[in-house]
Amino acid sequence: MRIGIIIGRIGGVDGVALETEKWIEVFRRMGHDVYIISGQYEERKMDPEFETLVSEMSFFSPESYWGQKKAFFFPDTNVDELLEHINLYSKVIYKKIIDWVHEKKIDLLISENASALPSHLEMGLAIKKAVLKLGLPTITHDHDFAWERGNRYISPHDKINRFVEETFPLRAPNSVHAVINTHAQNTLKKKFGRDSVNVPNVMDFDIPFGVPSVKNNCLHKDLGFRCEDILLFQITRVVQRKGIETAIELIDKLHDKNIKLVITGNYNDDAGSKYYAVLIELIHKLRLGNQVSFAHHLFNNKGLTQSASAVNYSLSDAYAQARACTYFSTYEGFGNAFVEAVLAKRPIFVNNYEPVYMPDIGSKGFKTVMINNSELTDQAVEEMKEIIYNEKLNKEIGEYNFLLGKKYFSYDTLQEKLQELLDSATKLA
Repeated sequence: MRIGIIIGRIGGVDGVALETEKWIEVFRRMGHDVYIISGQYEERKMDPEFETLVSEMSFFSPESYWGQKKAFFFPDTNVDELLEHINLYSKVIYKKIIDWVHEKKIDLLISENASALPSHLEMGLAIKKAVLKLGLPTITHDHDFAWERGNRYISPHDKINRFVEETFPLRAPNSVHAVINTHAQNTLKKKFGRDSVNVPNVMDFDIPFGVPSVKNNCLHKDLGFRCEDILLFQITRVVQRKGIETAIELIDKLHDKNIKLVITGNYNDDAGSKYYAVLIELIHKLRLGNQVSFAHHLFNNKGLTQSASAVNYSLSDAYAQARACTYFSTYEGFGNAFVEAVLAKRPIFVNNYEPVYMPDIGSKGFKTVMINNSELTDQAVEEMKEIIYNEKLNKEIGEYNFLLGKKYFSYDTLQEKLQELLDSATKLA
């Protein structure tokens, strides 16, 4: 089958792009040809045979940027002018999608979040028109929805709110939904009467990951620590919902100067660095300056290559040197960092984050130290200490969780889910 994927950007480190890459790999293992049409290709060389660029589809295109600002942030916008803009540029994108489908002889379409979240109004409308016009079986991979983003996609204009409700998520008769958690599956059914296939985020459990090596054995020194120090890793971006303050508080409660916390992600998505400033203030208050390291400059957060011009570690290197991982998020759409730690055979200290952790991950039986409402109880801290200091227990937990992760979150699981989606979609068209 010739599968066509429509996506705003691909190649970067955002969750949609990363999971799309995994879908592409597994589809190709299944023997399908996969073609991509996107507004942006990040950190990758385009293959013109299989990859097509449409600049208007980029989230950073003038067309999309203007539409987003006028739709959601400016009450004095002329809404009829805005709707005219959306319709005009949706026609441009629509025509390019239609031409691409005919040129590549596409048999089935996949819309990667572009038909779920209204972060590109023109593209969402264009996909809707193309799907209805072509009548091809279509899968919408719905990573998140407007109602999950608070007030971000509520417009001061009633006409725009009606447009969003009519367009997102796509509800075409020839389309089926793939969602990434049970909460989204239930909500989609309740709000729209639409069934969906719950496809978890996955990892490749057949490739070694988080393995100590000559290269990453030097990691302690490059972080400014001693080789005998114990490293806990927070392998996430610095954004408020990641609950990094709880990890910092844990370091304080452990009462061991030899235990260090390393935070690998940057704070590019922290508006005005406000959350970063809160964390720095907390570190200063608890006098943990020598035990907490913001180390994004040392890590390639996509985890692929080592820079020739600077010290540069992969995320695999980070997991390799972690005694355990902190993951005290308050909200996640799924939780890739959890599955990464499982893949690396590293124990995890986790907050029971909404709305996903227990229904979709914790209920599978993983051995963790779980807290609720970001509260580090004395009992939880003692359990964490036991895992940190007891190397035999530490290793047993890692091995147990790995086998469980391979059962539920591997490429084999993804292949089964993708086949289910293909079977459902082809029955509709």
